[in-house]
Amino acid sequence: MPEGKVFLVGAGPGDPALLTLKAAKLLQEADVVVVDALVSPAILRMIAPGVRVVDAGKRASRHTLPQETTNQILVDEAKRGNRVVRLKGGDPFVFGRGGEEAEELSRNGVDFEVVPGISSAIAGPAYAGIPVTHRSLATSVSLITGHESDESSGIDWERLAASSGTLVFLMGLGRLSSICEQLVSRGMNSHMPVAVIAKATTAEQRTVTGTLATIAARVQEAELPAPALVVVGRVVALRESIEWFEKRPLFGRRIVVTRAREQASDLRRLLEDAGAIVLEFPMVEIAAPSDSWASLDSVIDRIGEYDRLVFTSTNGVAAFFERLFEKGRDARALSRLEIAAVGETTAGALRNLGLAADLVPEKFQSAALLPLLPEDQSGVSTAVVRAAAGRDELIDELRRRGGRVDLAVAYETKATDEGLDELRALLSAGSIDCVTFTSSSTVTNLFERLGADEKATLLDRAVVASIGPSTSETLRGLDVPIGIEAPLPSIAALVDAVIAHYRRDTPKG
Repeated sequence: MPEGKVFLVGAGPGDPALLTLKAAKLLQEADVVVVDALVSPAILRMIAPGVRVVDAGKRASRHTLPQETTNQILVDEAKRGNRVVRLKGGDPFVFGRGGEEAEELSRNGVDFEVVPGISSAIAGPAYAGIPVTHRSLATSVSLITGHESDESSGIDWERLAASSGTLVFLMGLGRLSSICEQLVSRGMNSHMPVAVIAKATTAEQRTVTGTLATIAARVQEAELPAPALVVVGRVVALRESIEWFEKRPLFGRRIVVTRAREQASDLRRLLEDAGAIVLEFPMVEIAAPSDSWASLDSVIDRIGEYDRLVFTSTNGVAAFFERLFEKGRDARALSRLEIAAVGETTAGALRNLGLAADLVPEKFQSAALLPLLPEDQSGVSTAVVRAAAGRDELIDELRRRGGRVDLAVAYETKATDEGLDELRALLSAGSIDCVTFTSSSTVTNLFERLGADEKATLLDRAVVASIGPSTSETLRGLDVPIGIEAPLPSIAALVDAVIAHYRRDTPKG
């Protein structure tokens, strides 16, 4: 039996972008992942399919598994020859019991490795605009647990109260009043600035500031959720001038993405970069043609007979070249063709393959190509690569002009109900600020599934954002008011339009 190994891996403070490259690689290579409660769901989604996941989460006194059981699981799985990732929030050696687990592995002769993670003790204050050290204000930082166990060596409150450096208490929300009382009773000034940061580094981050005398009441009034950390020290005052994370234009806005999951990554990334909480509820999924690949394969096999090749979407580009490569051919087969791309995003997909489109209409509509093409199409052969269902204006008009046109069906879109019940619950609770639509099919598939009352609730509480004229036309046909429309039919333009809308809007309270 091959020898197993355990990796004690820090998952970072919550923002998946702060996961180390090594940690991300290990999540793809593991046989078993043993996870803590504080690991971000976005990071859990990075675990490779088929990997066995064991929940060993701990929150305050509620433990999914006792620590002794967790230790034994790590030992047993490694001795079975598995690569085991012990995934812990923050850094495994900063109040993560990583040292205890490493001791147990060493006692049992199990090979292990420690992969540090960014601790929330540093990242949380940084995302709240609070540097834990500063030449003029704090030349030291102390990390203190907010939960002392029976085995604890004890907190030296006298020394902490006398410190001129920054104090960071992890998991200190439940004992906030006691922490403040302990420090003041040992001589720390009751006017010392304090910040409490909940759900640090995520789009749900919330920060409340005050002093040792006022912070407990302010946090209670704000109803801050756990997990949270407490920062005590003069550096907290710097938040007023260098706060950045919570000032992003879409910070805290809950925005629904209805695009197919295969296509949603760019839209999600841009929205999250602007601070949004992105909720993916794909209304369509991209699938292979249900009939066959016959029409696409026929066009590829006879590619030399065509004068022009039209791609109407990035999905068409991907499917076309996948089939082309499977046939042992490459982009050189297109060398003599005029290539048209409907929309800048489609043109971008071609550029990624080393091809520059000759024609790109300003509007994201196939028919928008027509003004760019000669009136006389006699003797011109065109292949249109698109979905099974689509508008036929371009094909019909080119044939009317005397051209030969073949349709190559590269994929089809299918309606999906994935997450629909969860979406309904969020709508009912008024928890959605904006719903984005990037195609007519996402519009029709969503509104066909919502009842009249649910549609009314959505339109009353959320702004509808459209990627462009074609999608907007479908929305208007269903009597859906459009709050935001992208000036150009691209993902980047849609995100810019959403940002512009909320910059004009009243700040979120």
